[in-house]
Amino acid sequence: MTDPNAPIQQLASDNYAGICPEALAALEQVNQGHALPYGQDRWTAEACDQFRDLFEAPCEVFFVFNGTAANSLALASLCQSYHSIVCHRLAHAETDECGAPEFFSHGAKLLLAEGHDGKLDPASIEQLVTKRDDIHYPKPKVLSLTQSTELGTVYTPIELKAIQQIVRQYDLKLHMDGARFANAVAALGLAPRALTVDCGVDVLCFGGAKNGLALGEAILFFDLAAAEEFAYRCKQAGQLASKMRFLAAQWLGVLKTGAWLRHAAHANHCAEILEAQLRTLPEVSLMFPRQANAVFVQLPEAVIATLRQRGWRFYTFIGLGGVRLMCAWDTREETVHAFVADLKAELRRKR
Repeated sequence: MTDPNAPIQQLASDNYAGICPEALAALEQVNQGHALPYGQDRWTAEACDQFRDLFEAPCEVFFVFNGTAANSLALASLCQSYHSIVCHRLAHAETDECGAPEFFSHGAKLLLAEGHDGKLDPASIEQLVTKRDDIHYPKPKVLSLTQSTELGTVYTPIELKAIQQIVRQYDLKLHMDGARFANAVAALGLAPRALTVDCGVDVLCFGGAKNGLALGEAILFFDLAAAEEFAYRCKQAGQLASKMRFLAAQWLGVLKTGAWLRHAAHANHCAEILEAQLRTLPEVSLMFPRQANAVFVQLPEAVIATLRQRGWRFYTFIGLGGVRLMCAWDTREETVHAFVADLKAELRRKR
């Protein structure tokens, strides 16, 4: 039975949240009559144009069902099976894709780089890229980074351009896992172009499911040549939606209204409140800088167990241990206050 006292909202993941009203309204609007399938409808075309306007750049846009497909197919389009992909050792592509990048690229190897707070260190990238150049070693071809990172931190344009220099120097392609790209944009207050096109990003996987969509991610190819025949990859991988308008319409709902950025800013704001309250507790230590919508903390194991008994859900295997607390587009401030109140109560009991 469900505990009647369990929290209505959780801080485990922004995947827990429902559909935002703007996306839901857009779905209802396109649910009228018949429309051409497989992305030939007018709403899909309009959504693609909305992305081009948002990034102020030409790009080819594809819609897929989930982030695993988006990242894995995008990476596969940038390299051959004998190539390698450099990513942070905590990158989602390494830790949480069940080998999908290697599967869809038919064997491209992931090379794991270091870097503080989940961010790739240019020196570590260069060390991996220059480690060997003989034919027995998988040739480095792609650099993949996550914005915002798996540890909730955000790359600044200065940091991205330092990575871009390495990419250019060694003739690599640059892929950005943007599952929480909207949160990074909201955190920095910059135009999306400033974090992508202006920093040499070839392909961006723009996350929707973590920011109010029911499902669906957008893959934006700023390198137009790399997008050639990408539609065939989507079809072969089971990612070509027959009723594509229902994927695309959600994006129209959040892009045309600006909701994609408002919702991300709200999630970041709730995480900021959570961070501020946790900093007042001497038994709680923050693990990484809070820069977007995630807060990582170290808690006593006994407290973790009793919070779960109270009905709270959160992850302890992401990053470097500890507890990850994630705010979503619909997180209410009272949810944050309720969690902190329960945490304080458990800390007092354990003293």
